[in-house]
Amino acid sequence: MLEDVPRDPFADDPNDPAGELGAPDDPEPLTLAERDEALTDLADVEVFRSLLEPQGVLGLVLDCPECGDQHYFDWDLLRGNLRQMIDNGRPQVHEPAYRPDPANYVSWEYARGYVDGVIDTEESR
Repeated sequence: MLEDVPRDPFADDPNDPAGELGAPDDPEPLTLAERDEALTDLADVEVFRSLLEPQGVLGLVLDCPECGDQHYFDWDLLRGNLRQMIDNGRPQVHEPAYRPDPANYVSWEYARGYVDGVIDTEESR
């Protein structure tokens, strides 16, 4: 579902810097376990967004195992990357957030705990 993915800012640009990298290799398809995990993550992101966006949270911050930095993903980019992974076997290349305010993002663990707290509160009523 490429319509869920933010438009590439270099689309149709003959001077696209990624052009020097050459054509990407065809990705390996996801295993059934990887696909199930990505579908579960996508469902989690939808729940996180529905509960946290009204509280002013713009997305999630994730630790990158490759570079060791934290990466900030708004809800649409995170959702688009997961859809891309499910459909094509890898996330899209994207520009990192420009000077994100860390106060507007939460970790996956925080989001999960928030959802669990909401569920526990509703069940105790």
